[in-house]
Amino acid sequence: MVYSDVIRQRFRSPRYRGSLPAPDAAFEDVNPLCGDRIRIECRIADGRLTDARHRGDSVEEAASVPVSTLLERLEADIRPTRMKCVTLPLSVLQGALEGREVAR
Repeated sequence: MVYSDVIRQRFRSPRYRGSLPAPDAAFEDVNPLCGDRIRIECRIADGRLTDARHRGDSVEEAASVPVSTLLERLEADIRPTRMKCVTLPLSVLQGALEGREVAR
């Protein structure tokens, strides 16, 4: 298993996502190996961390995720008749990132 249940849960329901207006401290960095970017903004009062938010982007990575990687991460045996259902969110995300308009 590539990711633990804790990591999967945090990915599905991230805590403290967003930004803080006028943070007391902030830092952003990029992992050059995968292109992931993360920014953390903090509020500090009386020498204590009182609030924090994070945001990140991996648009380039998301735009190029192959279906095989998605299937590997799902750790499930997907029947051919269900393949379109499983890959639909990925193809829609990639379409949006490419600027394609989705039919309604």
